[in-house]
Amino acid sequence: MLDPKSLAERRDEIALSCQRRGMAADVDGAVALHAEVTARQTELNEANRRRNEHQQAGKALEPNERKAHGLEGRALKEAVGRIEAQLESTRARFDAELLRLPNFVHPDVPDGGEQDARELHRFGEPPKFTFPARDHLEIGAALDLLDFESAARVTGQKFYYYKNEAVLFELALQRYAIDVLLERGFTPYVTPDLARANMVESVGFNPRGEETQIYSVAGEDLCLVGTAEITLGGLFADQVLADEDLPIRAAGVSHCFRTEAGAAGRESKGLYRVHQFTKVEMFAVTRPEESEAMHEELLAIEEQIFQGLELPYRVVDIAAGDLGAPAFRKFDVEAWMPGRGENGDWGEISSTSNCTDYQSRRLKVRFKRPGSKKNELVHMLNGTAVSNARTILAILENHQQADGSVLVPKALQPYMGRERIGP
Repeated sequence: MLDPKSLAERRDEIALSCQRRGMAADVDGAVALHAEVTARQTELNEANRRRNEHQQAGKALEPNERKAHGLEGRALKEAVGRIEAQLESTRARFDAELLRLPNFVHPDVPDGGEQDARELHRFGEPPKFTFPARDHLEIGAALDLLDFESAARVTGQKFYYYKNEAVLFELALQRYAIDVLLERGFTPYVTPDLARANMVESVGFNPRGEETQIYSVAGEDLCLVGTAEITLGGLFADQVLADEDLPIRAAGVSHCFRTEAGAAGRESKGLYRVHQFTKVEMFAVTRPEESEAMHEELLAIEEQIFQGLELPYRVVDIAAGDLGAPAFRKFDVEAWMPGRGENGDWGEISSTSNCTDYQSRRLKVRFKRPGSKKNELVHMLNGTAVSNARTILAILENHQQADGSVLVPKALQPYMGRERIGP
């Protein structure tokens, strides 16, 4: 969330951020509510001061004076309770408005929506097949790798079974990504697949309501995580980190669950948009002045991973209207997917976001510089090392061969124990 104390001072910047994102947020209402909270708090402090003075004065009273003093004391107590209730109500309304305000937007982020992302660069060339290319669903059926029909009966639409070599891809991708990250100094974690609702909200996801992408567990204050970003962020909640420990690099392996509300269409078919998948997530905690350099580092790691998988891709700078509320800036890596659309197209396979102090303020993650008495908020960043479902999709479609087989990228061959899969 944003700094409540800076709302009035940075009102125009916040309004511009909302405008660029296409978000309807009542900035002036939030500023007014914060002023009201401050005024109520001042009123409560004054009421408590009067009550404390009254209580101290009662110690020296004569017996015949205590009845009137007691009546006055009850009135003061009731006044304090009334102001406390008003403050609590006003603070609840302010907190709700504050949570609706998104992060600021990096000045270099392009304007517009999903179609207005700025392409930064490309790697590789889309394959030119000398045979009719198949999409991953056709390849998966021919090689007995995927079973959506059985999963639909057992669980529902947009779930699936991996079979045979697809299981090896699932495991190989996890270990490949972790090995790359270990070389880069990341600490690996296997995180819980559940988190408390307040942790989900603190990281910037909406755990409730019609717009949520989060599954909630009935009768429990728990949600299935949509990304290990939630559990890795929660790992540092309410901590003051040592300056010498920064930056922190963590890698989280988790299952991810998303309702994918409203997602439909040909481009969302098969493994591209599903309710459950495995992901290796990168998470970084830095000093404020280091977060932009760390953002570039996370992007470079993603590119290293996908170059190793021999996938053609492009990097795009996401437009303001397509940014999630916590992101100050976001880069997507889009792989070429031959089975996407009529003639193939780019599809998001990875992303990395700099969330600055938007998450750390809510999570209360701070650090202290040497010689300073003041705690400062850290910056938090995240990036997808490998999202298995979409990566398997891209490998099957880009590495398919005329004889129906699929070549295994050289980087995965040590983990897979084979160079190709085929009939």
